[in-house]
Amino acid sequence: EESNSPHQTTTISQGTTTLHGLFVKTDAADSIPSVLAYQSRQPPPSAGPRRKERRESGGASARSRTPHCCSVEAETQTSSSSAKASTTEVQVGPMRLTQYPIQVLLVFAKEDNQSNGFWWACDRAGYRCHVAWTPESALECFLDKHQEIIVIDHRNSKYFDAEDICRSIRATEPSEHTVILAVVPRTSADQEETSVLPLLDAGFDRQFMENSSVTACYNELVQIEHGEVRSQFKLRACNAVFTALDHCQEAVEITNEDHVIQYVNPAFERMMGYCKGELIGKELTELPKSDKNSADLLDNINTFIKKGKEWQGVYYARRKSGDSIQQHVKITPVVGQGGKIRHFVSLKRLHCTNENNKQLHKSHREEKYTGDYSQSESGSYKCKNRRKDSVDIKSITSQSSDAPSLQTRRYSSMARIHSMTIEAPITKVINIINAAQENSPITVAEALDRVLEILRTTELYSPQLGTKDEDPHTSDLVGGLMNDGLRRLSGNEYVFSKNMNLSHTHLPVPNTINDVPPCIAQLLDNEESWDFNIFELEAVTNKRPLVYLGLKVFARFGVSEFLNCSEATLRAWLQVIEANYHSSNSYHNSTHAADVLHATAFFLGKERVKGSLDHLDEVAALIAATIHDVDHPGRTNSFLCNAGSELAVLYNDTAVLESHHTALAFQLTTKDSKYNIFKNIDRNRYRTLRQAIIDMVLATEMTKHFEHVNKFVNSINKPMASEETSPHSEGSDTECTANIKNFPDNQTLIKRMMIKCADVANPCRPLELCIEWAGRISEEYFAQTDEEKRQGLPVVMPVFDRNTCSIPKSQISFIDYFITDMFDAWDAFAHLPVLMQHLANNYKHWKRLDDLKCKSLRLPSENNN
Repeated sequence: EESNSPHQTTTISQGTTTLHGLFVKTDAADSIPSVLAYQSRQPPPSAGPRRKERRESGGASARSRTPHCCSVEAETQTSSSSAKASTTEVQVGPMRLTQYPIQVLLVFAKEDNQSNGFWWACDRAGYRCHVAWTPESALECFLDKHQEIIVIDHRNSKYFDAEDICRSIRATEPSEHTVILAVVPRTSADQEETSVLPLLDAGFDRQFMENSSVTACYNELVQIEHGEVRSQFKLRACNAVFTALDHCQEAVEITNEDHVIQYVNPAFERMMGYCKGELIGKELTELPKSDKNSADLLDNINTFIKKGKEWQGVYYARRKSGDSIQQHVKITPVVGQGGKIRHFVSLKRLHCTNENNKQLHKSHREEKYTGDYSQSESGSYKCKNRRKDSVDIKSITSQSSDAPSLQTRRYSSMARIHSMTIEAPITKVINIINAAQENSPITVAEALDRVLEILRTTELYSPQLGTKDEDPHTSDLVGGLMNDGLRRLSGNEYVFSKNMNLSHTHLPVPNTINDVPPCIAQLLDNEESWDFNIFELEAVTNKRPLVYLGLKVFARFGVSEFLNCSEATLRAWLQVIEANYHSSNSYHNSTHAADVLHATAFFLGKERVKGSLDHLDEVAALIAATIHDVDHPGRTNSFLCNAGSELAVLYNDTAVLESHHTALAFQLTTKDSKYNIFKNIDRNRYRTLRQAIIDMVLATEMTKHFEHVNKFVNSINKPMASEETSPHSEGSDTECTANIKNFPDNQTLIKRMMIKCADVANPCRPLELCIEWAGRISEEYFAQTDEEKRQGLPVVMPVFDRNTCSIPKSQISFIDYFITDMFDAWDAFAHLPVLMQHLANNYKHWKRLDDLKCKSLRLPSENNN
């Protein structure tokens, strides 16, 4: 049912059913543990003109409706009659901040005059108001909306403990800037007023004596807004200031009027060799001083700053290592409360001398840092620009005004990859060596070039994984997909029975590629397009699309000719492989294998990929794509390890499924000559082909995702980008691919990257296909979580609970964490504008659903099911 007013609409989700329209709480809804936005309620007589308007928008008939739902979620409700519901400008020093309408959360056990009074007070003030009936829904709503004011009913402990609710909210990080108001019962004239200390200890900021008058409630809320809320709003702006200081390349030190250190930024820590904890709270006099300063320099500085004057000049400081460095220092007194100097702000940068550079390099060799050396070198420690090799590629290409826009876009992608959040230690080493080449003699620079060449072609790329996002969807995805470690519970054994049946299902498989049924042949005419619909092929082939697509693709790439096998043998092999995919899996079935085969074939058709690989590489890639998930049980490696499965024991909890896929595929292939596609090739070629297939399938294991991406970027993308931007290079693809062919290791990296991108290309497919794949993988993860709970196993990805999971959030996390960087790198090499456009469109779709708090695959209005 649609409300007449566009401002009076609430979306209510009920399992798979979604209603649009007005929701009014009735007695039947008392047991619903959820957050409700009040609407269409009868205002008190003092509400004046709004009374008629409210009645018309909801009506008495709406009040009598009883919702038949088990869970309810409501959006923000803002009164259309409010004149204040707009942004305001607030000045904080030189900053001008935009303050949005205040949000208020009312936590009451039941609807009464007091809750109504606050509701209508919010309506009058133009605040966005939410109401929660239970402690759980109150915390959930606050974590979702981060309201500035929370009003908690403290009049009766019969329904819930108001102080416990307050403590649970205060335990969250966002509550730091929230004002919490306790509604306490009115005391009689002869009753002594109780102390507010218990309320303050629980986390309340104020108390409000019970008064259901809308005016009284309105006055209280407005006072809070103009007092605590506005002050907290200004304090929140400090986060932006401190972020700027943390990223500033100048060293910053702040002390109080007694010269006690209160803040130092990371640049200061790097310059002085101290960590923050060793400095904050100490007086400057406690720190070692350099003996290189003149005797009266400190007195001169103190004379200036005590008078409120700024001092700047050159000063020697002693680092933690004992070395003295020369700094250019500016000290500014800051006047505070009472017109007195309350703080001193010191800005320090290195005074450029050869001696300083030597000492800093020596100190960095002696001290153990965790990684940001190259970053610090690019800031205050360096006085000159780096060599071309270490400059951000985006800045190089921007200097060329006649460069095509396509090249510019591809190089900007490289700049993004260059600063990937997750970076292998070896990548940082390469950056340091690049920086060290500056001003080095030719012989040293050439030696370092040779070092870089060795580092880029050996197995030194194990990544250090950090948390990119605090979002639980991201954490669970990373943990579930990238952790292969054993977390077994004693007494819980999961025995995985392999599908070793070698006989294939009886399908109407054609004798030759020319005998394909017309309806299938018509679909396959479009198989070279990226927009090819694999689900239509799945439907017309009765969930066995791999044989048909495989025959078409293998014929196009001359696989039978290369293997010297008949088409009948190839067809029989495809049937056996497809028969060993589990059609019961919602995601890891033969349709997924066919989809990966299609993507691999598409990539092999791109000019630069085609020019970089040999025919053997192409055949290996197509076979690897076909077999890469054969006999997949629909469970992750972590699940199998935790369950103590037969496969996990066999493969020592290492790349369990990937090892099984390759081993089983070769067992099936060589079992019978009828479908042994390798029977007619010589031993040496077979060994080379087998090794390439195994390497590609093992590359699909997610624990080494960032290792493969980093190696590809450093060994393929960066050298090619440097070559293409070199003034002596013509930049032709032919020359680039010829150089790649000279290094077999580079061909291996390309094949790994290709199958990895093909394996997870779902977010780059057209939106309808992307949505279908998202639903399928989510269902498979939901089923795993269900089984883990049934068997008492550790839940690998807790966020994938079918009752609570937000599919849009999980897709956003997956794209942000795994897809974007990898496809930026692959696009920079293979040039894939169609894929990148789909990726951008699909990401917008998931963000839109997430912004609208929709947990399903589509908006309710878009879903006909």
